[in-house]
Amino acid sequence: MNVHQIAVSLFTISILTLTPTACAGQTALPSASPAQTPGAGTSTTNLPTFSHVFIIVLENKEATSIIGSPNAPYLNGLAQQYARATEFYGIRHPSLPNYLALTGGSTFNISSDCTDCFVNAVNIADQIETGGRSWKAYMESMPRPCFVGNAGPLYAQKHNPFIYYDDIRTNPARCNKIVPLDQLAADLQANALPDYVWITPNMCNDMHDCPVSAGDNWLQIWVPRILASPAWKDKGVLFITFDEGTSDAGAACGDAAGGRIDTLVISPLVQPGFTSSVPYDHYALLHTIEAAWGLPPLGSASGGCAVPMTDFFAATRPTTSADGRPNQASLN
Repeated sequence: MNVHQIAVSLFTISILTLTPTACAGQTALPSASPAQTPGAGTSTTNLPTFSHVFIIVLENKEATSIIGSPNAPYLNGLAQQYARATEFYGIRHPSLPNYLALTGGSTFNISSDCTDCFVNAVNIADQIETGGRSWKAYMESMPRPCFVGNAGPLYAQKHNPFIYYDDIRTNPARCNKIVPLDQLAADLQANALPDYVWITPNMCNDMHDCPVSAGDNWLQIWVPRILASPAWKDKGVLFITFDEGTSDAGAACGDAAGGRIDTLVISPLVQPGFTSSVPYDHYALLHTIEAAWGLPPLGSASGGCAVPMTDFFAATRPTTSADGRPNQASLN
């Protein structure tokens, strides 16, 4: 059974209940069958069971703006040292739909950066908890845990997908897992990280309002601390991606139209310098995490380009074909 067949099979037996509350002028999705139970399911893909997953989401840069740029020497070094998806695509414009896709497997018919378009739907945090794992979202420049709304020029709610989910925002215990970034330093120091770590830099350090060099400098501060942690060293993985590019590019295998963006896969489990030209999108990244942890794919994380990123974690990976030419997915 190939990866696409596996994804379809998982989706067939795992129908999600999605009942979003749309913004004014937007149409809410109809409810699906209530048979879905988040957290049920077993991984059948060739992926390691990650000990911890770290995700850092940067902003609004087409792939051509990063790799090879003199303004991003640290990111370029990470790409050479670890692994990179060269055909990775954002889902839509603007930001918010991409953040929801990464965490809920859908854009929920949201097509703006609205702050009152809350969603009643199963999400990755639900799945993680039901599967017996833990999560926390670290938001730079967020005034306090569970803060709703924007705050000054540096904190934008649109980059915090977890606050949009009703079952998180309205549950104080769960909502208090959305914390200011300062808490990450303490959790790293205490070796008390959750299994799933989401990190959103502020509006300057994510490259949204400041140059690429600002984000690159920020990464140079935080990424080494993550890579020094036992959580990452022991079968952990760090994904660094962008929400969207500046074009409407998308892959033929799906309906993404959010631009071609760089996504780095940083793990002791990848082959150094590996690059993959397999087309992926944000749904594929979500599906990769779900498959590694034996969770069913949410919504659109089950079709199109949303296949698990197994090629990054193959046990053996020849770099050339029999005639000596590089394979499609090969070393730099």
